[in-house]
Amino acid sequence: MVITKTGIETPTLWFEDAVVGDELPEVVKQPDTRQLVMYAGASQDFVAIHYDRKVAAEAGHPKVIIHGALKSAWLGELVTSWIGSTGRLLELDVSYRAIDFPDDVATCVGKVTETRIENGVGIVEVEIGLRNPEGAITTPGRALVSLPTKTTFS
Repeated sequence: MVITKTGIETPTLWFEDAVVGDELPEVVKQPDTRQLVMYAGASQDFVAIHYDRKVAAEAGHPKVIIHGALKSAWLGELVTSWIGSTGRLLELDVSYRAIDFPDDVATCVGKVTETRIENGVGIVEVEIGLRNPEGAITTPGRALVSLPTKTTFS
């Protein structure tokens, strides 16, 4: 973030710099059961499958599973880190397709799929996903963001 003499923040990412096919910088997470307990407390999501190994085993899992909403939050972090404080996250949609487990590396990935100007606003669509250690995308999704344009900013 750069603040000018006028107090206006200069964007770190401009609409004009977002190109279809560009990949977002990956965000790597190394979740453990402690993080799941902390998230459960913060979100008030105390479903036992996220902390009780016996309940997880009865559901057919080798260990407790990561909260879906926590995976969504990580994907939101991926996008908001990329757009910086002058971009705006307009939409975030994800689909839980597979289960992720603590102690497995989870990598958040994204790629620009569309750019357009709507009513003078730079709009960028991004395909996002959470990739497990085997390389499968367990939580695919999309994000829609707005970014400042160089023509409207000056």
